[in-house]
Amino acid sequence: MSDLDVDVVVIGAGPVGENAAGRAHEQGLSAAIVEAGLVGGECSYYACIPSKALLRPVDLLAATHRIPGVEAGPIDVGKVLARRDQFANPDDSGQADWLSGAGVTLLRGHGRLAGERAVEVTHDDGTTTTVSARSVVVATGSVPTAPPVDGIDDVGAWTNRDATQVKDVPSSLLILGGGVVGVEMATAYVRLGAQVTLVQHGDRLIPATEAEAGRRVQAALEADGVDVRLGTSMTAVRRDGADVVATLDDGSEVRGAELLVAAGRRSTTDDLGLETVGLPPGRPLGADDTTTVLGDWLYAVGDASTGAKLTHMGKYQARICADVIVARAHGKELGGRYSHHAATAEHTAVPQVIFTDPQVAAVGHSEASARDSGLPVRAVSFEIGNTAGGSLQADGYDGFASIVVDTEREVIVGATFVGQDVADMVHGATIAIVGEVPLSRLWHAVPSFPTMSEVWLRLLETYGL
Repeated sequence: MSDLDVDVVVIGAGPVGENAAGRAHEQGLSAAIVEAGLVGGECSYYACIPSKALLRPVDLLAATHRIPGVEAGPIDVGKVLARRDQFANPDDSGQADWLSGAGVTLLRGHGRLAGERAVEVTHDDGTTTTVSARSVVVATGSVPTAPPVDGIDDVGAWTNRDATQVKDVPSSLLILGGGVVGVEMATAYVRLGAQVTLVQHGDRLIPATEAEAGRRVQAALEADGVDVRLGTSMTAVRRDGADVVATLDDGSEVRGAELLVAAGRRSTTDDLGLETVGLPPGRPLGADDTTTVLGDWLYAVGDASTGAKLTHMGKYQARICADVIVARAHGKELGGRYSHHAATAEHTAVPQVIFTDPQVAAVGHSEASARDSGLPVRAVSFEIGNTAGGSLQADGYDGFASIVVDTEREVIVGATFVGQDVADMVHGATIAIVGEVPLSRLWHAVPSFPTMSEVWLRLLETYGL
């Protein structure tokens, strides 16, 4: 016997799960969603939203310094944190009300599979609700991982949650990891007044991007006063009074009031009852391009699956997932957007913006990843500061744009923009890649003058069109 019968039950009420449940209900299916924490998930309270709220004020101040005649500052840290709280106040009643208004039943508690098409929800008071559903969607997100560093579990190390919800900026901060979280938080904290040391085991920052992007971000961080240690690992950490002291593999030591571990994330699939349906727990769920994991009833979206751990890609998957569930409920064939285009976006056109200063906005392949994939490519780049739009944007504008072209098909398969205020430039490149727009056609997409988008014309000219 079940306590609740619905067409769709979603485990996880972050933005990805909300999208899946809401879209399914909009198309006529009954939907429930299960959440053990805050409705709105990691992105809303501890990641994308609060981190950008911390970064925007300090980046705006830096931008004013690049325009003569504009004076601003100094930063009022208290007001920055107060504004952050307006965006990421851990009160999820508004998001819960949105679910209710959208017709989705919210069940607060921990959800686990209880066999095929069944989810058992354990509430905080120990009671349980069993949900029977035609379709089950896993949208449980991810959690930070910590490398095997001696003592790391004993020093009260921060994760992204601590860094984005801080009440007071520490005098100094050690950061372990030079990926997106590491470089963004280094940017925010050094400009909020902390002394920052960043330790990265690899030979460059943000290694998934073009190498030049990592070099320019490193140069900017060092100009701000960040001590960047590349090709270095922490072997041990300990508390020495109020400080954390980290021993590095070269025998040296660095210290800070706090240690932020920004060394990656893993899918949260440990305690989901996957074994009740013959699947191993603790691993990303291998969904196909329709987001299907098992039969025609179990689906996975967002960080719980094997795709890029990015909110916008998870929400994209959630829209596909809901549409697939609705199509199957109505006996329709799957095709069109559930096949080729889904595969294109998932595997070759994933956009991302890193909100450092300079910003890094990229989509699709880097030159290295394209060559590793066996594509015949040529990459060209152009300095954005050498366009009228770039020079007007900031004195001494430091940034570049690059495209990676498949020379057989003459289409773009990757693009990168680095510089102040380039975040929104990446969507045009995303459209060009997903639409497989030939360069000969792209030539007729005339950029407005004088904007930084003029760099598109310069890139095509550099390529030889």
